[in-house]
Amino acid sequence: MDKLEKMQESLNKNLPEKKVKKTELTTTQKEVKDDYEFSRKTYKDLIETGVRSLDVLAELARESEHPRAFEVLSKAIKDIGDVTDKLMDLQKSNRDLNDENKGKKEVTNNNLFVGSTTDLQRLFMKHDKENKDKKIIDATPEE
Repeated sequence: MDKLEKMQESLNKNLPEKKVKKTELTTTQKEVKDDYEFSRKTYKDLIETGVRSLDVLAELARESEHPRAFEVLSKAIKDIGDVTDKLMDLQKSNRDLNDENKGKKEVTNNNLFVGSTTDLQRLFMKHDKENKDKKIIDATPEE
């Protein structure tokens, strides 16, 4: 055994073993995932079918020049847009659910103090019970 192997063996004895977490989905999570995939596939199929039917409806409206045909065509376009919006809402809600399950929402708190250094010292002294009697350095010149 050379020195490197001895050192590695010593490290392996002293270091804790890495535990690999298996992320098993609960039945509820599996159902949500299955429902999401099914809904997504259904929405995509609806959009694809709608786009194919738009060509037929547009041709029919052009040939007949009937106002009702154009009305049906415009409604079909609106319906495809609505289904597309629903697909995007589904994506957003799935992302929100995943973020909620992970519990890893980043929160950034930025605070800004507007005032003089004297005001800041007074604020700190007010909340610091041990050093309440210490003098505050006043930066304003005395006359």
